[in-house]
Amino acid sequence: MTALGFLYPGYSAEDDYPRIELLLGSDIRLTLVHTDIGEDAHREDALLEMGSAARLAAGVEELRLSGAEAVVWACTSGSFVYGWEGAHEQVRALARTAGLPASSTSFAFVHAIRELGARRVAIAATYPEDVAAMFSAFLKDAGIEVVSVRGSGIITAAEVGTWGADEVLTMARSGDHPDADAVLLPDTALHTASHLPALEKTLAKPALTANQVTVWEALRLADRRVNAPELGMLFTREPIVQV
Repeated sequence: MTALGFLYPGYSAEDDYPRIELLLGSDIRLTLVHTDIGEDAHREDALLEMGSAARLAAGVEELRLSGAEAVVWACTSGSFVYGWEGAHEQVRALARTAGLPASSTSFAFVHAIRELGARRVAIAATYPEDVAAMFSAFLKDAGIEVVSVRGSGIITAAEVGTWGADEVLTMARSGDHPDADAVLLPDTALHTASHLPALEKTLAKPALTANQVTVWEALRLADRRVNAPELGMLFTREPIVQV
């Protein structure tokens, strides 16, 4: 059994995680602990507070008791808002507090892009344009070429969590770019676990979504690799037969 821990801000698309656990189809358990988000707003000051060390530390003990082998801060905007160096310090502090390997969804995107060998990416974000631009800057600091950025102007995670397949597919199509090797949907408040095959069929290229890459990152930290095609091209890099 591989036990993985996630600190998830508030309540929006947390039901993606039991669905992903089911689709992994192996001896993997995903434990999710909700953190207090404070003000629900895609705004720099609110995001900095959401990702503060004190808010993350509050959920760590429950994850330790669950037997988690690694922990991921399952929030993109609440990590990239700190910038490249600040986001590194955020996960270092989380690792020290938890006594476990740690990462965040922002770094999960970077590692997943590299895993796919994608050189250029397009961002299709639920966020306001200024917050989407922060994610673009974070990726550029990681050495990734961003060819287009589209924000949707949504302020709250609560609203994002109400989106269904039609809204997700429309945003992805409008945010795609012909030069992009992959399209990124960076909000963990967005339900995407059920839509990955449709996304990649529509785009005819890999789609990387926040909850998908967050789970993949936790598996990477635990040195586990799983082939799960229903979770997108990112999860088809390993042989079907697992040893």
